[in-house]
Amino acid sequence: MTAGDMAALHALCFTHPRPWSAAEFADLLRAPHVWSVELGQGFALCRAIAGEAELLTLAVHPAARRQGLGRQLLSRYESDAVLRGAQKSFLEVAADNQAARALYSRAGYAEAGIRRNYYGAKIDAIVMRKPLI
Repeated sequence: MTAGDMAALHALCFTHPRPWSAAEFADLLRAPHVWSVELGQGFALCRAIAGEAELLTLAVHPAARRQGLGRQLLSRYESDAVLRGAQKSFLEVAADNQAARALYSRAGYAEAGIRRNYYGAKIDAIVMRKPLI
């Protein structure tokens, strides 16, 4: 999946604060310790350094949701992160994104904090973490 493909899918999935551009994806993919996991009509963008991994974003095409693809992407991210030396994982999810929060909770992530207005006015980010080993 190219940076442009990722940006197009991201735009279908996210509206606030705004979807990421192809240039932003390209810059991230060139950064050290960043990789992507791609399966079917979805992808995860990931980073691992100094024993910690971060799920930067996870996107599944709206027509392919509720078929287990998000769970598969999350699992692959976690496995790859462990291979890269990560012992724990972090992510941020919009407080109003109930489907994603449920996915992460079912996968063993626990709320670790809140970033107020992170995604714009009145949209907080829930910081979640999970031990990987």
